[in-house]
Amino acid sequence: MIDNDGQAERLAVLQQEVEQLRRAVHSHALIDQAIGVVMTVGGLRPEQGWEVLRHISQHTNVKLREVARCLVRWPSTRQLPEVVRRALPRAVEHVRRLDGGPGGERGGEEATGPRQEHPG
Repeated sequence: MIDNDGQAERLAVLQQEVEQLRRAVHSHALIDQAIGVVMTVGGLRPEQGWEVLRHISQHTNVKLREVARCLVRWPSTRQLPEVVRRALPRAVEHVRRLDGGPGGERGGEEATGPRQEHPG
């Protein structure tokens, strides 16, 4: 049987876990909203929006959660920190290149039609 000290310790651990889960849910919602902003601005798919957020975070040394917070506030405040503002178009272009072209489709076939074979 667990004594009072053991119960108090278990309760403290559970409270800490609940708080961590609350932060994770909030952070996840914020990131999803930022992906939506990036999708709208860049004309991208959800997975591309996620890659843009990651790229910005990795290349600016700004935590992903902070990048997401800035992007979610941007439409209403019309302000974006300089480091994120400069990184956003580069990240969008990077993700488009990875996916095969300006339209972002792999291989570019959906955007430009099937590729033609050219002799020689």
